[in-house]
Amino acid sequence: MRKIIFASAILFSVIGTAQETGKDKSTDLEEVVVKGYKTLNGIGHLLDEKDGIIYAGKKTEVILVDSLDANKAINNTRQILGRIPGLNIVETESSGFTANGIATRGLNPTQSIEMNTRQNGYNISADVYGYNEAYYLPPMEAVKRIELVRGAASLQFGSQFGGLVNYVLDDAPLKKPFEFKTSQTMGSFGMFNSFNSMGGNYNKISYYGYVQYRNMDGYRANSQQWQLSAFGKIQYNASDRFKMGVEYSLLRNQLKMPGGLSDGQFNNDPKQSTRTRNWLKSPWNIVTGYANFNPAENTKISLKTSYLFSNRSLVWRNEDGGPGADDTIDPATGAFVPREVEKEDMNNITTELRVSQNYSLGNQKSTLAAGIRHSYAWFKRLGGGEGTTNSDFDLSITGDWEYNFDFTTTNIAPFVENIFKVSDKFTITPGVRFEYLKSTAKGYKIEDLDKLTTDQSRNRYFMLFGTGLEYKTNKTSSFYANFSQAYRPMDYSQLEPIGVVSYVDPNLKDAKGYNSDLGYRGTIKSYLNFDISGFYMRYNNRVGLVLRTDEVTGDEYSVRTNVANSVHKGIESYVELNILKCLDENSKFGLNVFNSFSYIDAQYTSGEFKGKRVEAAAKTINRIGLIFNSKKLSGTLQANFIGDAYGDASNVEKSDDPIAGRIPSYTVLDFSGNYKFNNFGLKFGVNNIADKAYFTRRTDEYPGPGIIPAVGRSFYVGFNAHF
Repeated sequence: MRKIIFASAILFSVIGTAQETGKDKSTDLEEVVVKGYKTLNGIGHLLDEKDGIIYAGKKTEVILVDSLDANKAINNTRQILGRIPGLNIVETESSGFTANGIATRGLNPTQSIEMNTRQNGYNISADVYGYNEAYYLPPMEAVKRIELVRGAASLQFGSQFGGLVNYVLDDAPLKKPFEFKTSQTMGSFGMFNSFNSMGGNYNKISYYGYVQYRNMDGYRANSQQWQLSAFGKIQYNASDRFKMGVEYSLLRNQLKMPGGLSDGQFNNDPKQSTRTRNWLKSPWNIVTGYANFNPAENTKISLKTSYLFSNRSLVWRNEDGGPGADDTIDPATGAFVPREVEKEDMNNITTELRVSQNYSLGNQKSTLAAGIRHSYAWFKRLGGGEGTTNSDFDLSITGDWEYNFDFTTTNIAPFVENIFKVSDKFTITPGVRFEYLKSTAKGYKIEDLDKLTTDQSRNRYFMLFGTGLEYKTNKTSSFYANFSQAYRPMDYSQLEPIGVVSYVDPNLKDAKGYNSDLGYRGTIKSYLNFDISGFYMRYNNRVGLVLRTDEVTGDEYSVRTNVANSVHKGIESYVELNILKCLDENSKFGLNVFNSFSYIDAQYTSGEFKGKRVEAAAKTINRIGLIFNSKKLSGTLQANFIGDAYGDASNVEKSDDPIAGRIPSYTVLDFSGNYKFNNFGLKFGVNNIADKAYFTRRTDEYPGPGIIPAVGRSFYVGFNAHF
């Protein structure tokens, strides 16, 4: 749907009356659906308040996934989320991770750990503070829209520096007892994806669900994978004021990991693999119950409780020695060396209660939003077990675990925010969030035959303050500014990381800082959409990698530690122009050009690396696209330029340690198209048209260590239908 939609946050019907020959005659007009966002050609921003959540004065973006030409069968993140200015993407899905990670403003994109990652408004990461990594994402063919709120999201959602990303799934169709959708896609490297969904309404019951299956041989050798994901939702619509329901999401998968490469190996052949026996699976389960109640016209109450019970298991050739270490048969034994086995069980129960109230203050309507989150997570980590010498997926061990830990995290966080509407054009939105955080660790780790216990408990209490300002210059544009504090506690992966070859500083500290934005955004009729802003972020006690040299052997090694304080500042700009609509507003065709640009200056401001660039922070991220669309045909050509970055804080260009070194800049071209006729459609495209060899990450852990190459040129074609 490529047209402008202006939204408020309600669904309403209009009934008109007419006087005819002295008699009253009522005429039912068509129902109008009004949504809580403003968009132009698939991307826009959230309104001041939506579903009881305040967004006034914050930098927000909304992407309507159905409006995009993209390879959704493989969740091609740069095509789907690429219009977000400054979005840095780690492309590792084909090498052992189940989802590409994202970040903004020079933050760490690995598994989206700096983001508050949600689906339908609830957390889907393992533990929002203890282990905030996203190993599950819904298939993009099931996602209706994606909502992003930058750093100022910390007041209502959590303390993450990166803010919020919320994947809103499709829902039951309105006034239809049954609807079925199917999408079948085939592509390069043995890719096959099947997505099927159904939904409908019966009396006061609505339902929706999908099943997706995907299989891939992979771009590199030893990177075969399959996954099955599913979702089901049943909602009881008791009345217009009260709705309740339950949802269940699951993921089942098995991935073979080809391992990381050294610089020399990558330059010689980025498709090669030196690992034939590395495997991972990460079954994911989330059950959520919710209730939405509007006891009065100006009052909204929502309650969500989710239970996540998931697991991740890994068997791999021990990566001591880095990617250059051989994994060959020992002539003396006639067998491979034993692999290493890791197991993790992840559980959390999270409840969020939100209440909003509209009220009159003077001649203006203001909004108060308050709520509280309670979360308890428990996490079991077993590692260092000596596995078999086999090559298949075998998690059995021949002895004891090298380490055995139990972690827990308890979080209680009330918040309150208020929109003070000073005039029809100007709003002030102050807010405060209190966080109580308790973390415990129990267990042991065997080092040099000594069993070392590490039982500990830590309590934290902290307040987060923020304020947003917004001035509407007219009905479709506004200036906005905000400031919000942020906090990131040490997590399990930093205290006792899985499969990491770097040393870990035992004196790690929590990170804290703040985000601020100043920008101007809006639309002009149906042909121009823009959002131009500047940002400034301070990140104290930043955790990163530091390269050291062994005084005895002279070998280089990396250490994970609090590197120093850093400052991230720059500009973010999105501009989209519909050329044909600009020339003729009644044109039945669209020809759009968009530019998503960011300049990010992320530097350390203290310590031994003062003046050095923050690792993984590209200075320039620029994506340019050309979109053509008619009633039946649409196509998008997108060029992605990502500037260079560094693997560690020392900013070395080259190192014997593949974790450290330069991550070169790269340009990638993608094309995707769709042709629709009646209830059917064809989709087709080419990713990485020029077959560019590049990589987005150096890692000190699995699926490496070393360089993780991105995917080369690939094609896809498919069809979809709905009934």
